[in-house]
Amino acid sequence: MDVLRRNTDYALRIMVGLASRFNGEFISARQLSEDGKFSYQLGCKILQRLHKAGLVKSDMGSKGGFALSREPSQINLMEIIKAIQGGLRLNRCLCGGKGCEFESGCEINTKLTCLQLYIDGYLGGISLQEIITSRTKINVYDKR
Repeated sequence: MDVLRRNTDYALRIMVGLASRFNGEFISARQLSEDGKFSYQLGCKILQRLHKAGLVKSDMGSKGGFALSREPSQINLMEIIKAIQGGLRLNRCLCGGKGCEFESGCEINTKLTCLQLYIDGYLGGISLQEIITSRTKINVYDKR
């Protein structure tokens, strides 16, 4: 079972692609889909969700397309994940609302809650800027 769904992986690729070109120009959905190696139709659906979440902005016309709504340093991975799949949960008992009948005395729930908080904090602490910066560093090392 994948923790990150396929569409979320594609959304992350789209956002990294937009972050690496963050200079005010708009990129077409078709180009983003080709770069990410997924269908144009799927790319459009993902971009609609990212737009609805306020992570990307769009512009129509011959030079239209999509761009990040904020600087890459201001958008973190958890925001993108939540926009597409509603977040990550290790177990149903961590989804909120009516929990498991064993929740109040469950040692497993306590440990999973700690891990869940760590994952949420970790992903929330990684910005798109950090991703493209670390990718550049890796590419520099690969060329040696």
